[in-house]
Amino acid sequence: MTTRLRLEKVTPANVLDACRLKVAPEQEQFVAPVARSLAEAYADPATAWPRLVYDGERLVGFVMAFFDVRFAPADPADRPRSGLWRLAVAAGEQGRGYGRFAVAEVCEEIRRRGGTRVTVTWGEGEHGPEEFYLRLGFRKTGEMSEDQVIGELDLA
Repeated sequence: MTTRLRLEKVTPANVLDACRLKVAPEQEQFVAPVARSLAEAYADPATAWPRLVYDGERLVGFVMAFFDVRFAPADPADRPRSGLWRLAVAAGEQGRGYGRFAVAEVCEEIRRRGGTRVTVTWGEGEHGPEEFYLRLGFRKTGEMSEDQVIGELDLA
């Protein structure tokens, strides 16, 4: 993995480029547009951690983590979770390790905050991200969040 890869905060200088980032057309059903993710981050800044993925000076992806959220807030047995909220690698940039890098950086941020487990949700279907997450070591929990599969990765 090249040392040119880095995460950057979303700023007034890069927000328009962030909003222009698009995944492959067949993947659009599985990930919200970056603009929606940034709106959600703005609405919930205590929970959301949006970052842009750069390779050198080139914007190649977007990742947003969440911290200490309950998927079923009315259920007292549902423990707080932290994890990957959104991941989008630009069309034409996939298969180069950018997604793997972004997930690893989210894992490190969760560790830094004292977490020992990373949660992610994904939609099932052709061109969906399930195989990507399973290759990274996530396992299905058997739970669902609406129509999304919940996966976890143990960091301990």
